[in-house]
Amino acid sequence: MSYIFQFLRILVFCFLGEILHALLPLPIPASIYGLALLLAALKAGAVKLEQVKDAAGFLIAVFPLLFVPGAAGIMELGPLLAEVWLPVVLAVALVTVLVMAAAGRVTQAVIRRKEARHG
Repeated sequence: MSYIFQFLRILVFCFLGEILHALLPLPIPASIYGLALLLAALKAGAVKLEQVKDAAGFLIAVFPLLFVPGAAGIMELGPLLAEVWLPVVLAVALVTVLVMAAAGRVTQAVIRRKEARHG
């Protein structure tokens, strides 16, 4: 029963994100609004981590399954991708390197900041 209430709490933030997306003329997905609102509620203490932790863990565990339909859709585009495979591979490789570098920099900055506080 706890999973249901935790999942409902998460859904409330998803719904609020949908409302913000409809109201604000920004090119930001509703899911990002929902995640930002949930983060703000967690930071402010309006929602306790224990109130969403188990359901969030479950959603993270099944997250890779959400990519299966997308991968199947790409397989249907085989002939089209065969014509432009080189630019696609180069773009994916470049973006992967950039994301890894950005994630590494952010992680290093967070670790340094945490060490400065506690060190």
